[in-house]
Amino acid sequence: MSTTVRVVLADDERMVRTALRVILDAEPGLEVVGEAATGAEAVSVVRELRPDVVLMDVRMPEIDGIRATEQILGTLDRPPRIVVVTTFENDSYVYDALVAGAAGFLLKRVAAEDLVRAVRLVARSDTLLFPSAVRALAAEYRKRAAEPPRWASRLTDREAEALRLMAAGLTNAEIAGRLGVGPATAKTHVAAVLAKTGAQNRTQAVIAAYESGFIAPGHAGPA
Repeated sequence: MSTTVRVVLADDERMVRTALRVILDAEPGLEVVGEAATGAEAVSVVRELRPDVVLMDVRMPEIDGIRATEQILGTLDRPPRIVVVTTFENDSYVYDALVAGAAGFLLKRVAAEDLVRAVRLVARSDTLLFPSAVRALAAEYRKRAAEPPRWASRLTDREAEALRLMAAGLTNAEIAGRLGVGPATAKTHVAAVLAKTGAQNRTQAVIAAYESGFIAPGHAGPA
């Protein structure tokens, strides 16, 4: 990833895009490189510009943010981190976007400093955005699998613990401290969890853990 985090804004409201651009372009190391007013346009713009992060409105004309997220993540070799932006926190659309592979979500009324922090955080891909909110969404909207997933039995004990710590919102450095291993080893465990769960990012891995019952959504420990 380049030193400057390149961002695309996808929202059907011009005023929202303008407000986000003003906030992000004022920050060192962040640059808004493109905008889109529809889901279909978002897919096209992202394919052309290859940004690091996309702020994606969850409800847009033509195709919604969920379908746009699926298309972007399913067609690019090195897709960006996608954060869905929504008016309502407790929204099934948001949960479906996380299942589709979005790295997190933000409310449209988010404070400027929290927006900037979130973009930097997902660009690093080092932790979950708002893990307690993700747990709450999973508790309400998850679709429980009929059988335990095959990946659960393939996780080592350390990898299973790393997944639980990821669900609690710990960074790689914090996971390393909890497991008593070095940062590189912790990063290896996290990478193994993503590979074995078939997840594209930490959030999708945690969602898979909730939906399988591997972790109960009421807490970040084992079910």
